[in-house]
Amino acid sequence: MAQQRVAVVDFGGQYTHLIARRCRELGVYSEIVPFTKPLKEVLSGDYETLGIILSGSPRGVNEPNAPRIPAEDLLNVSVPVLGICYGHQLIALAFNGELEHGTMMEYGNTYVRVIERDVLFMDVPEQFVAWMSHMDSVVKQPPNFKVLALTERGAVAAMRHAERPIYGVQFHPEVRHTQMGKMILKRFLVDVCGFRCDWRPMDRVEELSREIAATVPPDEHVICAVSGGVDSVTTAVLLNRTLGERLHCIFVDHGLMRKGEPEQVVSTLRRMGIANLVFVRAEERFLSRLRGVKDPEKKRKIIGEEFAKIFEEEAAKIPRASWLAQGTIYPDRIESGSAGSGSALIKTHHNVAGLPAGLRLKLVEPLKDLYKDEVREVARKLGIPEEIVSRHPFPGPGLAVRIIGEVTEEKLRICRDANAIVEEEFKKAGVYDKVWQAFAVVTDSSWTGVMGDARAEGYVVIVRAVESEDGMTADWYRPDMDLLDRISKRIVNEVGNVTMVAYATTPKPPSTIEAC
Repeated sequence: MAQQRVAVVDFGGQYTHLIARRCRELGVYSEIVPFTKPLKEVLSGDYETLGIILSGSPRGVNEPNAPRIPAEDLLNVSVPVLGICYGHQLIALAFNGELEHGTMMEYGNTYVRVIERDVLFMDVPEQFVAWMSHMDSVVKQPPNFKVLALTERGAVAAMRHAERPIYGVQFHPEVRHTQMGKMILKRFLVDVCGFRCDWRPMDRVEELSREIAATVPPDEHVICAVSGGVDSVTTAVLLNRTLGERLHCIFVDHGLMRKGEPEQVVSTLRRMGIANLVFVRAEERFLSRLRGVKDPEKKRKIIGEEFAKIFEEEAAKIPRASWLAQGTIYPDRIESGSAGSGSALIKTHHNVAGLPAGLRLKLVEPLKDLYKDEVREVARKLGIPEEIVSRHPFPGPGLAVRIIGEVTEEKLRICRDANAIVEEEFKKAGVYDKVWQAFAVVTDSSWTGVMGDARAEGYVVIVRAVESEDGMTADWYRPDMDLLDRISKRIVNEVGNVTMVAYATTPKPPSTIEAC
């Protein structure tokens, strides 16, 4: 039986991946597809695509070069469609509705009034709060469409085709600010599309194993890059149960790890039954290449290139090793601009865009379509220890991206010790598991201080802690002031050569989570 799927057509909206996540939370497997892919192709393939959701967009539907799908595609689509915000307006445009620009723009929480009951609004109050973010508005529904709800200012908040399962909503049901938004989305998926809602990440273990077996020929070997984080460890354990002796795990100590991490990684992998484990000490190799380099993108690319060279060198020592396995996950591909539509390059992930074009190893990335929390579910299913499963995400380039400017031995020492203090204090306070990440960044700036009645000059360290569901967006964590006080005092007193500790209070966007 084919895997059921809802396809989320990406027009570059900030909530596109939130739509996909909400569908998965409801037990429906979702995938994001670019708006440039014809809907006929979207509906073909190995999946049973039962519905299509059109995402929002930062563009206006009537702007020059605005992202579009042909109107005839929408007119002839054979499965239910839900347009959200920009998608709602595209449906109105395709079916000859009336739109206006800038006359009824609405942002943030807005009251929506239901004027006709329909399956989408079966359990929704007559008036509810919804999250809006639009400049264009549908002011008159297309012929053969019924208005289901209106915004406070009289624009069409929801509509549906009178005879076909084509819906449009101006608000964002995927955002938690929308009351009953998840229920509205569920009504579309279950009652309109007919999904079973039986998809669970942990249930994919056997499927992923089959995919690995089908991808890697029985006479070929795989080397797996392992960093110690949940993504790479889960990849290694998954491959190990499928390939056994044909898997060769390589842990590269690039000198940019957290305090005590190399020892913990090796110990964990041994406990998980990984037999073929190669430990490569390459601190000087990486640090020498990073000397004098300040640009963060250049640092990431250097680290990615050096990793790839080491993997190829190690692969040359292993007969029939022709595959490189990595713990790449969905957000890695998004931020590296290699998935979705109109996805800008935010930062290069060394295991995605940082790999050299001439890499001779073929890639196998079994977790590439999963979000971080979904990987954790798979990891628990595989029996991976909780200290690995629940550990905060750590970038592949390591502390190099938590150091602003050049990576020096002194800044690396400060960064490693300060990070350890932050994690220790968050754990002692019982809030480590309540945040997505908590860490320290060493800046390229100095601050004048007074130590022992004498003038001193040292580095500025920034502490960053964020709350997030998947790392795609994040809000800064509001810590207890006593916790911040303890962290600040310990860093200044114990680390050395630090005269200022600050706390970051900017969400993502506009900032990224990591420093660079």
